[in-house]
Order: sequence, then structure tokens, then C-alpha cells
Amino acid sequence: MNTFQSEFSLPLAEQNQVGILLMNLGTPDAPTPEAVRPFLRDFLSDYRVVELPKIIWQPILHGIVLPFRSKKSAHAYKKVWLKEGSPLSVFTQRQLDGLRERLPENVHLAYAMSYGNPSVHEALTMLKSKGVGRLLVVPLYPQYAGSSTGAALDKVWKELQLQRNQMSIRTVSRFFNHTAYIKSLAAQIRNYRAQHGAGEKLMFSYHGIPQRHHDLGDPYPLECHETARLVAMELGLKENEYIVSFQSRFGRDKWLEPSTQDLFTDLPRKQKITKLDVICPGFVSDCVETMEEIAIAGREQFHQAGGTQFQYIPCLNDNADWLDALADLVAENSGGWIHFPTV
Repeated sequence: MNTFQSEFSLPLAEQNQVGILLMNLGTPDAPTPEAVRPFLRDFLSDYRVVELPKIIWQPILHGIVLPFRSKKSAHAYKKVWLKEGSPLSVFTQRQLDGLRERLPENVHLAYAMSYGNPSVHEALTMLKSKGVGRLLVVPLYPQYAGSSTGAALDKVWKELQLQRNQMSIRTVSRFFNHTAYIKSLAAQIRNYRAQHGAGEKLMFSYHGIPQRHHDLGDPYPLECHETARLVAMELGLKENEYIVSFQSRFGRDKWLEPSTQDLFTDLPRKQKITKLDVICPGFVSDCVETMEEIAIAGREQFHQAGGTQFQYIPCLNDNADWLDALADLVAENSGGWIHFPTV
């Protein structure tokens, strides 16, 4: 039976409902090597992520990377796993719930992961069964990169190819300079510093990509720098009061610079910056890359290098300002599909 056959049980007038699909990268189902391994396999097998011929990369992935990295990653996930589950899943669900409260009741919502659960297939099947024929897809990556936003949208296009009665689709490929997003990010930093004090420098740490990706046309680092500039302007920061860096290097290729991890050592040792505030604007939800790699490991590295104060400023998560911004983003990109009641 066709997976989407259930739509035909609905009256024709009910087959053109509006749906919103939020997308994020993904997470293992549990903080164990057994759960991490298939997640990493799917993630690192995506050509958008590792641009190597399969005949070269797959033996390396299965013979070297997965046996060692699965255990290491599982250990990192255990440090940040919440009672409700993976931080990324928990915060994405909360964002979905918050967005639902801000949209008309007749708009259907779901979220999916590019890798892991819930899958794009599961999310679209559910939305299709509710009569969704007009879909707005919002990958939750403010800055566009082929390995994140591009890979997420690839998953949607692949599923659409299986639909005999295809949905109408709109997508949001980036929102790095969206006013409400910038203001919510600035408010997050301002409120944190008002409560905890400000360091000598603010670091905007983004997930890195290979330099080659940018050389071939990926706009990601340009959009990262523009986000930082706009937030700094909103906060009234001077150029010497903040820095942009890139984390999570993988493999031997040259990646975007400067490296966040290198700066954790160089700032206190070479630049005598001993009080540092760090935020990760490329993530709208805290996850292992922010909570373990930055807030835990980064803090330890900074202190070992002579730093005295390290403050990690959480991601937007389910902050009300961000949820308002997300609702604005959805409304602006719906092309008139969503009608808000007049007051």
C-alpha cells in the first residue's frame, strides 16, 4: 500500500491544509556506542557532509572512524543527556510546542531530523495524513551551509519524489540576518551578562566546515560573520570586544579559521584575555556540540591555559523572544498561507 494512501480518505476540501516542518540535524536515541554508531554512519555517509567518493570514504568510515568515534561520542552524549532525552530533541520539541501556541489552530506542525528520529519520512507521512497539501520547511540553521541546510532540504526533496500527489512546498534556506532572530540573540547575551557580568571578550563560535566548501561557493562563513556583526551592533560592541571562530573540526582537510579550540588556548596565553564569554549562534538549540564541546571541554581547556573566567551563554532554546521570532519567520515565509485572526 502507498504510504500516503491515507490522504484519500479525506474529503477533497480537507487535502490542502497548511503544515510547518521544523528540521534539525539529529541525535542518537541513547547515549551508548550501539545507538551512536548507526547515527554517525548515516550522518557521515551523506555526501553533503563528507565530499569523498564512496569507494574511498566508506572503508575508512567503517574500518576506522565508526569503531573509535562511536565510543568517544557516546561518552560525550552521556555528559549532557537530560532526563527527558537528548538535549537537541528536547529543545526542538519545546520549540515546536511554543510555535504551535503562536500559530492558528488549523496549522499542523511537526519536526524531523536529517539523521535519526523522527525521520523526514515519518513527519511527512503524519502531516500528509492530516491533509497537509501546503508545507513550509524550516531547517533550524540560521546560516546556510550545504552540509546542514542543504542536506536537510535534500531529505525533503527525496521524500517528495515518492509522493504521487505532491505537496506544495516553501522553504526557508537561511535567516542569519532576520531582525527578530538578531534581536532575540542580542537579548539572550544582554540578559545573561546582566545577571552574571561580562567577560573581556565575547566569542561567537560557529560549527565549522571545510575551507574547500566555501571556496566552491558555500556562503556559510560570510553569513556567520554578518550575524556576529549585526548582534554586536545591537549590543553596542566595538570590533575588539568580540571575535568569530569555528569549532568541531573533523579530518585532515583545512577548515574555516580561526579555530575555537585553538583560541581557547591562545587567548589567555598570547592575548592575555582571561575572562571569556562564549555563545554559539549557529545553533538555536543546545546539543552535544555546545554543551560538551564548548561548555565542558572548552571551559577546561581555557582554564588550563590560564583563563580565570569562562562563561558559556546558552542557545536560544525555548526562550520566549526566540519563539516569537520563529513565529514571525514562519508567518513571513508562508506566502499568505497562514491567516492570523484579526483583533
